[in-house]
Amino acid sequence: MATTALKTASVLAFERKLDPSDALFFSGIWAQRDQSSTWPAITVREKSVRGTISNRLKSAKDADPAKLDAAIQNPNLQTVDVATLPGNADTLRVRFTLRVLAGVGAPSACNNADYQAKLRATVKGYVDTHGLGMLAARYAANLANGRFLWRNRLGAEQVEVRIAQLKDGQPLQQWTFDALAWSLRDFNVPAGQEGAAEALGQVVEQGLSGLAHVLLRVEAFVRLGDGQEVFPSQELILDKGQSKKSKTLYTVDDVAGMHSQKLGNALRSIDTWYLDAAEQGPIAIEPYGSVTTQGKAYRQPSDKMDFYTLLDGWLIKDKAPVAEQQHFVMATLIRGGVFGDAGKD
Repeated sequence: MATTALKTASVLAFERKLDPSDALFFSGIWAQRDQSSTWPAITVREKSVRGTISNRLKSAKDADPAKLDAAIQNPNLQTVDVATLPGNADTLRVRFTLRVLAGVGAPSACNNADYQAKLRATVKGYVDTHGLGMLAARYAANLANGRFLWRNRLGAEQVEVRIAQLKDGQPLQQWTFDALAWSLRDFNVPAGQEGAAEALGQVVEQGLSGLAHVLLRVEAFVRLGDGQEVFPSQELILDKGQSKKSKTLYTVDDVAGMHSQKLGNALRSIDTWYLDAAEQGPIAIEPYGSVTTQGKAYRQPSDKMDFYTLLDGWLIKDKAPVAEQQHFVMATLIRGGVFGDAGKD
């Protein structure tokens, strides 16, 4: 009896396996990091500034000296949100929690039992061959190196990351990392931090594998200087009529904060298996290798390097990608998302 050709499920969704909370910002003195639980929260305040005309001129007519002089005489008034350390504090404390969830490759929704069975077998084959240790080590590295701090990490004098595995709300084990000793261009472990990095990676792997419940508390201390500006997430204002400010910063109960989505983007910035990786360095795991700040997708379907081409070739055509691209496919499943083919029955 002829067998029906396997088709991609039209409904196919995965929940993310790295689940960070929002991060909150606090301020204090570097030498008093051990008493940071009492540090005050950083708030967001408004500031009105007078800017100058600095945008690119649109036409030769705009370049007329008289018109340009007239435009410059009109001040560019702006109201913006700003967050800073107090004048007597030199250190930013960023705090969030991270859940590491099991069930890699198990869809939260799938309307094709045959496809789901093939997917389960394919993921099991990957885990049996490669394990989840390499991916877990990269996620751990992005915690240790403070990548999640984004702009707050740039130009810092010192950055210390403290990570604790929690059980019943209490630390089960803890690690401390010198974040600036790590490179953001690779995942090489600095000398002297090998033991802590390996232990943290093993805990992340246990969470992904379902061998243990893993909840991590992450605290980063960033020595910037008294009164220096810090950088919470910036809000996307969809209805411009609701705000007269040109920049609105994110707060949680009046505390400056960073979106969980932004933290997640940093943690999954482990893709070094795309074509331009040697030049660009790690990018976030995305189906098309999208980097919005560059307006570029590094995994084009025309190059057969995107997630969908690799996944369909692996499951539908039984053409397993090379090991590096298998890592990418698994990391995309860990990322989560809706991947069904609406054109399929």
